[in-house]
Amino acid sequence: MNKTEGPLDRVIASEYASWFKALADPTRVQVVSLLARRGRPMSVGEIVDAVDVGQSTVSAHLKVLSEVRFVLVDRHGTARHYRINQACVACFPTAADLVMGRPAPATPTCPPEGDT
Repeated sequence: MNKTEGPLDRVIASEYASWFKALADPTRVQVVSLLARRGRPMSVGEIVDAVDVGQSTVSAHLKVLSEVRFVLVDRHGTARHYRINQACVACFPTAADLVMGRPAPATPTCPPEGDT
């Protein structure tokens, strides 16, 4: 069987599935979009104000997004500021193409582990 006709490697498929799962909630999509559009680290309070969802809910969503490395956390004393992980977000369309059997573009290079 041609390698492109078979399924993705299980490890890669699991990594990509975690990315899709992380974006399977509208609030998390809003948070990723907000951080990408602002282009700067934001506090939880700023994110709460922008997406109009409670602080504990936003914090839970940020935890999910940071686990798959869509967002990165900068600690400043007791405060945490979240920023978009440009490398990981740039890989997402490539992952979608690979899952759908489309050829992967030459760039960006996207390691399955999401290393950045």
